[in-house]
Amino acid sequence: MALTFLVDVGVGRAVEDLLRSLGYDIKAVRDINPSAKDCDILAIAVNEGRMVITMDKDFGELVHKLSKQHTGVLILRMEDARGAEKAEVVKDILAKFNAEIIGKFCVYQDNRLRVRS
Repeated sequence: MALTFLVDVGVGRAVEDLLRSLGYDIKAVRDINPSAKDCDILAIAVNEGRMVITMDKDFGELVHKLSKQHTGVLILRMEDARGAEKAEVVKDILAKFNAEIIGKFCVYQDNRLRVRS
């Protein structure tokens, strides 16, 4: 199964451009509805089988506290990072953990990636 992505607005164009340049099938929330609610973003991702890439830790509450279905979430806890830095981190995560993150809930923070079911 190949990874496909739904990139949240806060992640930025640098990550969107990187993923496209690497050949991934991506959609950007900014192109669908930039003001979409998190639950709607998650629903779109589930409907299309996409992993959400976001900066928004509220997705953790949706998935773990409210038990919302997901097809993978990657939260980048990099509040002050510029687009190029986020893109480099995503590139590194995909190079090292591509198969391990499919369908998982993942959080990148402090130079480490945590992967949960």
